[in-house]
Amino acid sequence: MFSPRKDKTLVRKNGARPRITLAAMACLALVYGPLPVSAQDQQSQTPASQTSSQASSPTQDNGKPKQDVPDEAGGPTDSVGPYAIPKKKAEDAPPPPPPVTLRKSEDIPDYSLKVNVPLVNVDVMVTTKNGQFVPGLKQENFRVLEDGVPQKVSHFTVSQAPITAVLLVEFANINYVFTIEALQASYAFVNQLKKDDWVAVSYYDMLPHVLVDFTQDKRALFGALNQLRIPGFAETNVFDALFDTLDRLDRVEGKKYIILVTTGVDTFSKLTLDKIMKKIKDTKDVTIFPISVGFIVREYCDTHPGGCRNVHGIGIPVGHMDYLQADNEMRTFAAMTGGRAYFPRFQAEYAEEFQDISTDIRNQYTISYAPTNSKLDGTYRKLKVEVVAPDGGPLKVKDQKGKDLKIDVVAREGYTAKHTVD
Repeated sequence: MFSPRKDKTLVRKNGARPRITLAAMACLALVYGPLPVSAQDQQSQTPASQTSSQASSPTQDNGKPKQDVPDEAGGPTDSVGPYAIPKKKAEDAPPPPPPVTLRKSEDIPDYSLKVNVPLVNVDVMVTTKNGQFVPGLKQENFRVLEDGVPQKVSHFTVSQAPITAVLLVEFANINYVFTIEALQASYAFVNQLKKDDWVAVSYYDMLPHVLVDFTQDKRALFGALNQLRIPGFAETNVFDALFDTLDRLDRVEGKKYIILVTTGVDTFSKLTLDKIMKKIKDTKDVTIFPISVGFIVREYCDTHPGGCRNVHGIGIPVGHMDYLQADNEMRTFAAMTGGRAYFPRFQAEYAEEFQDISTDIRNQYTISYAPTNSKLDGTYRKLKVEVVAPDGGPLKVKDQKGKDLKIDVVAREGYTAKHTVD
């Protein structure tokens, strides 16, 4: 590190600095020029000079009048601009929100669990033995059992709404009596319809054929039936036709009915009885009303068992036991869906039978309940509907003479629960 050299001629022996003469100072001024003012002195002089200049000059440097800014303003205090933002006072600030305290109610649990359990709707027909509708029943008159477990009825109504039905007619190259009676029964059904009813007409032989889609025009229905003049195939595939009709109705909302005019004999279906029964179980909101035709031929089979093999049609070996099996199948289809099978013995009975069907459809009790078994496992569950008195005993119905009448309770035998993947 370098240190400045001391000049012996400028230092006294006792250590004091010598005095500099005026002549020497003048020479130094000529050589180095004017000495600068120290920073401390400059800083001390600046406010004074600025204050004096501001006080003496009423304008800014750019010639514009300077705007006086109040002390309480929070904006710029120089020549940047004329706007000033007032400062917020402590009393102008919004008060803090009050603290929210959650109060626990004694009747509300700490958590809630929501389970979507669909309601089960069951249509119930209550009639006397002669088919008369039993009116005036209340919700407490019905007892519902699902797989033997009592259920609580939550909704109860009396249904008198228009019907939505498919008239499915057997029309094949078989015995002439069967064909004529099937057409007469179909005309009788159309005559019973009202203006608000929706009906479609189909027929089947080897395959199902749709003649007219759902309509409220009776003339269109009669015109569709008038097309059935010359039958084609001799096969009567009732299982295939019923499966196709159920599949089409599955896409129709609401309650539907199938009026099946048939001998009940299946000759060449691809589907078996087990498959059609499974289809019936899996299809909801459909009730089947079978109407058997051909009693005269059936009576002939009862008295002439040996000559009844070819009475159904040419080349179709159908015997007496085949008709009995067909009747049993039709009763099963009706019972599974909450309908009723009819076996008129004479042609004059068709109008009366269809009047009973119309009464059964338009006068039904509809009950709903949430099943205690809330599992959505797709299983088939058996139903049983009973009609009881308010005290829980058997319900007694009397006629005009005060005589006790037996009643029939018709409801579907069960339903298929929804599956979690549906």
